[in-house]
Amino acid sequence: MRSDIRYVGWDIGGAHLKVALLDGQGQLCGVETYATPLWEGTGTLTEAMNQVHKAYSLQQARHAVTMTGELADCFTDRAEGVRALLELFYGCFPRDATHVYAGLRGFLDPEAVEHAIEFVASANWHAMARLAAKCYPRGLLIDVGSTTTDLVWFHDGRVRARGSNDRTRLTVGELVYTGVVRTPVIALATAVPFRGLWVELATEHFATAADVYRLNGELPAGADLGPTADGRDKSQTHSEARLARMLGTGASEGSTAMWKAVADYLAECQVQRITRACQLQISRGIDAKTPMLGSGVGRFLVERIAQRLGRTYRVFDPLPVLVKNGACSARGADMGPAVAVASLLKESTQACVF
Repeated sequence: MRSDIRYVGWDIGGAHLKVALLDGQGQLCGVETYATPLWEGTGTLTEAMNQVHKAYSLQQARHAVTMTGELADCFTDRAEGVRALLELFYGCFPRDATHVYAGLRGFLDPEAVEHAIEFVASANWHAMARLAAKCYPRGLLIDVGSTTTDLVWFHDGRVRARGSNDRTRLTVGELVYTGVVRTPVIALATAVPFRGLWVELATEHFATAADVYRLNGELPAGADLGPTADGRDKSQTHSEARLARMLGTGASEGSTAMWKAVADYLAECQVQRITRACQLQISRGIDAKTPMLGSGVGRFLVERIAQRLGRTYRVFDPLPVLVKNGACSARGADMGPAVAVASLLKESTQACVF
């Protein structure tokens, strides 16, 4: 158990809780990800927070909290979600050591959150972009996660986002609801080529993007923490069966090579969608020398897109990672928002903001 952890970044999502732990020098010395499906209730989230509390010595730590989980349909609306998630957090960690990220308003003490709920809701992308703008002179940051993709342009230390919340960001193409794990296959394409014919896909939740990338060999280790669409295991055999069900058939109707070809086609459809989103942002006047920064468990797609567009690609990984007992193998790039709020809090605290 480390006793030198001083800053903890919490990214509370609808499906996952991500935690980044920094020491007093700002080095990333621990990362944790937990499956916390809020649509099933908040019990797994509370349990995950308690696990972190037990695993690390955090008596002297300051906590930076950001979230997207307030959108989960277990809450009546987003305001209720923000309040509920923070109350859960305060039940595990001290209020006076907690700082809530509110986008353009920076960090807020718990007492100020009620008057800034719209700024707190789904502000994790802004924290990541703000940190990137401090680490790089310019860039198009693209975070491809398990569920969504965020695209944020920054230049000369400024975040140049046009949207400020999920609705406006969806409108201007800075938020795309597609990811490499949880996205239903039916959201990737309506038909696929199979045995020389175009086969319409069932409008059902039979398979997800995790099955696609598992079959084509690109799914990162540890990225898929939740249950499969049918509750069966994550073997190639059952992934083929889930994908075949989307075509109204069984896996025995095709070979492994055929199902991989279907997966490759679906992956290409997702790449094209994210590429179009990138081209939309580039059309704002982003010059050719501006690099594309990949973040999230699906950043391997960003590298592919950058090559197609003739852009420089870099992994968004501004902080060094210290391996903790050989178990902390995840990179900061996998969990940009959690790393970002922890790092930004460290900077703000040392600047005597609080």
